[in-house]
Amino acid sequence: MNIINNHPIIIGIDHGYGNIKTANCCFRTGVASFDKEPTFKSNLLIYGGHYYLIGEEHKEFTADKMADSDYCILTLAAIGRELNIRKQPSARIHLAAGLPLTWVSEQKDAFKKYLLQRESADFTFRGVNYHVDFVGADIFPQGFAAVADHLRDFRGVNMLADIGNGTMNVMYINDRRPQEKKCFTEKYGTHQCMLAVRENLLKQFGTATDETIIDQVLRHGTAEISERYLSAIQEIAKEYVSGIFRRLREHEYDPELMKLYVVGGGGCLVKNFGEFESGRVIINDDICATAKGYEYLARLRAKKGGIV
Repeated sequence: MNIINNHPIIIGIDHGYGNIKTANCCFRTGVASFDKEPTFKSNLLIYGGHYYLIGEEHKEFTADKMADSDYCILTLAAIGRELNIRKQPSARIHLAAGLPLTWVSEQKDAFKKYLLQRESADFTFRGVNYHVDFVGADIFPQGFAAVADHLRDFRGVNMLADIGNGTMNVMYINDRRPQEKKCFTEKYGTHQCMLAVRENLLKQFGTATDETIIDQVLRHGTAEISERYLSAIQEIAKEYVSGIFRRLREHEYDPELMKLYVVGGGGCLVKNFGEFESGRVIINDDICATAKGYEYLARLRAKKGGIV
C-alpha cells in the first residue's frame, strides 16, 4: 500500500476538540499561524507559504468543524505523522474520519468536501517534505467506530458512551446492532470538567492553575502537588463524573439491565473518579481506538463495494 504500486493508504483521523488522533499517534488540537518562520520549530508545518505551529493550545468547541481551515492543517500534520512512521514522504491517501453521532447524516457530505477541497498537497512537517494525492474520504459516526470491530461482544442491551473533549456521544447497541433512533450528543465533554476545576481553584485559592497540572490529575487521579490542591481537583472531577452518569440515566441507562461501554479520553475520568460495578462498565483506554475504527470501517467498505 504505497505510491510505488499505486495503492492508496487509508489513514484514519479522529478530529477531536482536544486532541487529533490517528491509529499510531495523538497530539493536541491547536494551530498557531505565522507569516514568518517562528523561533520554536519542533512541530512546525509549512504549507502554502505560511508557517503553522501544531499543538498550540486547544481548539475552541464549535458545532461546525468546517468554520475555518484549522482542521485541514491538522489533517496534514496527522498525515505527516503517519507517513513518517512508514518512512514514506509521498503517497496516495484515502481519509477515514468521523463526526458526532447525531451530526453525521447532516454534515458528512460537507465534511467530506471540506477534507477533499484540494486534490493534492505539498507541505513540510518537522523538517520533512511530503507530497500527497487525495483519492477519497469516508465519514463515519464517532464512538461506534471504536467498537465496530468487536460488535460480537455486544449481546443484549448495551449503552456506548464516547466522552471526548467537546462532546459526549451516546448510542444503544442491542444484540450487536446499533440503534440509529437512540443516538444522542451532549455538550458535556472533558473540557467542561477542566473549566469547572479552574474556576473552583481560582475561587478557593485565587490561583490561575496551569492546565498541565489539572490534566495530570484528571488522567492519572493524582499529581505531585499539595494535598489541598489535589483534593480540590479530585472533588470537582468526581462531581463531573457524577454528571456523566446523571445524563446517561436521562437517556434510560440502567446498570442492572445493560452494560456500559466507555470510549474516548473521558474514560480515564470515569475510571479514576467514578463509582460503578466494574463488571458492568467496560472502559476502553486506547485513545486511538476511534481512529483505528475509522480505518477498519473504510477497509470494510472498500471490500464490500462501498457499503458498510
